Amino acid sequence: MVFLSKIKELKHHKGFIRYFKNTSWLFAEKILRMVVGLFVGIWVARYLGPEQFGLFSYAQSFLGLFTVFIALGLDSIVVKELLNNEGDRDVLLGTTFVLKLVGFFIMIIVILIAIQFTNHDYFTNLLILIISLSVVFQSFNVIDFYFQSRVLSKYVVMANTISLLISSILKVILILNDAPLILFASVVCIDTLVVAVGLIYFYKIQHLDFSNWKFKFYKVKYLLKQSWPMILSGVAIALYMKIDQIMIGNMLGNKAIGYYAVAVRFSEMWLFITVAITNSLFPAIINSKKTSQTIYINRIKNLYRLLVFISLVISTFIYFLSDYIVLYTYGEQYTESIALLQLYVWSIMFVFLNNGSWKWYISENLQHIATIRLFAGALINILLNLYWIEKYGLIGAVYATLISYSIATYFGNLLSSKTIINFRMQTEAIFTFYKIKEFK
Repeated sequence: MVFLSKIKELKHHKGFIRYFKNTSWLFAEKILRMVVGLFVGIWVARYLGPEQFGLFSYAQSFLGLFTVFIALGLDSIVVKELLNNEGDRDVLLGTTFVLKLVGFFIMIIVILIAIQFTNHDYFTNLLILIISLSVVFQSFNVIDFYFQSRVLSKYVVMANTISLLISSILKVILILNDAPLILFASVVCIDTLVVAVGLIYFYKIQHLDFSNWKFKFYKVKYLLKQSWPMILSGVAIALYMKIDQIMIGNMLGNKAIGYYAVAVRFSEMWLFITVAITNSLFPAIINSKKTSQTIYINRIKNLYRLLVFISLVISTFIYFLSDYIVLYTYGEQYTESIALLQLYVWSIMFVFLNNGSWKWYISENLQHIATIRLFAGALINILLNLYWIEKYGLIGAVYATLISYSIATYFGNLLSSKTIINFRMQTEAIFTFYKIKEFK
């Protein structure tokens, strides 16, 4: 009865309803993306086979090492600035847009230099460069930041859904026509182009125009001063989330990446949950800090509890059904992925906590400490992979991932007296995940 009465109370809580609707839009889109994307993604993986699928995954992972140049750690920073100062909207969005464009060109130059020091063949380099072109359209994601700050994610959802359907149809057409791998890489570019066009359209129907955006040098200095720790953190995140596949490709070959990529994708496919929850509740967390430290801390704890609870449910489910999941989706040619998935899936909790804790680090202006924590995890990941991949193969890479993720996300909070409180909140959330309370 108490539970039902609380539900009735929340139904009349305007703030809760607003955030609930926003989160519902995000969840609906991500679930659709998971279902449609997983179905088509599995079809693509079965069509390509472990060798070519592994090469495709390798190219995407290699690109992932350099996308920090376009992200620039600005996402949450810009959302926070828009929340605190909407009157500066056109300057914020315009300056961020230009910064991302400049970052794209720097990224391309760095990639062109980097591939000169690899043993890639011509086709691998071509694949990487084609996928890299998709990143330029991500500059328009600054519109997404505006919609996040206004809790209007339904427009972003619409743009992403249209893009998902178009790219899925194109992939099916390519499969039915026995298309080569290079064309599947081209679809990645089309995907991001459609999202950009959709965001521009929905921005305009809000009676806003991106032609009003303004670039200001003083804002560049301000934003980069705020985001430089996030840039370094982005480098660390890219290293500890992508370097394993790069190292596997160079040490064990493309087919091994194909097996490993299946375990990674079945684990990472759930990240939409933490992204949807944290992005939707971030405004509420920021606003609560202005009024009450107690409410603010409780909201952080409840966010962690919710993320831990969801991650444990997912991990347990996948662990016990991994045989059926892999064999009835990717097929017997990916049998070696089963044992990898059973271990890798436990990294979900650390990834969930990491995404959630970023909101705390940003609101506390402790991004520089988060950077140290992530670099520690990345360094340990590289060192463990160097030794364990050679000695234990793919299982060694999974163990390296689990250990490095736990350090970067959880134990790394012990590195500073300022972040011990976050370690305590996360610890409390892990051991009391069943005590989730309403987010009021």
